[in-house]
Amino acid sequence: MRKITLSIILYFLCLGLNGCSQTSDDYDSIRPSAGTNDVAQANLNLGIAYLRTGEFEKSLEKLQKAQAADPHYPPIYNTLGVLYQQLGNRVKAEEYYLRALGLNGSDSSTLNNYGQFLCQESRFDEAEVTFLKAANNPLYATPEIALSNAGTCAMKQGKLDTAEIYFRDALGNNPRLAIALLQMAEISYATGNYLSARGYLQRYLETGSHTAKSLWLGIQIENELGDKNALSSYKLLLRNKFPDSKETGLLKDSMVK
Repeated sequence: MRKITLSIILYFLCLGLNGCSQTSDDYDSIRPSAGTNDVAQANLNLGIAYLRTGEFEKSLEKLQKAQAADPHYPPIYNTLGVLYQQLGNRVKAEEYYLRALGLNGSDSSTLNNYGQFLCQESRFDEAEVTFLKAANNPLYATPEIALSNAGTCAMKQGKLDTAEIYFRDALGNNPRLAIALLQMAEISYATGNYLSARGYLQRYLETGSHTAKSLWLGIQIENELGDKNALSSYKLLLRNKFPDSKETGLLKDSMVK
């Protein structure tokens, strides 16, 4: 889950900037955004690029240079929060998220990332408030992300009814949001709505690609619906694409044959 979460965080962090560099040496695509200078922006973009590839030491170096160039630019501290969250330093992660919010308390990118941090810390009520503050910002281009994260956090608590509300709201803003479609498929399966679960999984596949988790869910759904052809197809894909996954192990130990 960490890699998936990090990629989502970084993708929407980049949306808040005027372009993130694709490689560590690609300065041509970096453009300064309003409110900061070229040096800070360039180093921030490089810090994000290194963070994306898991080169945390290099990322920290670039982010510190960005901070030195502009110590009042909130996205630098937002990114430092993400970095320290990935490093498992919860104290520093929260320190930087709060520092970013101290500079711009309505920044939805920071609020969304901080909400994910709070949810991981099982501070669920705080997380929900933070996600909703992000989603309710009329200037936020992608409120569906914060709403989907609120749904994921509700699922972590076992609150499926609440999670469904948030996922439906997220899909109301973006009907093709893959993560919300997949989790709606999970909720539908868990509540015995197998046809609905199949429908959400099919919609998910129009926007996303199969993972071991989605294939295992497909197996469970089609086993309940009795579609032997679809069941065989999902099992074959799971075994071939993810032979060493936990889900393949579950298939071997299950009653689904």
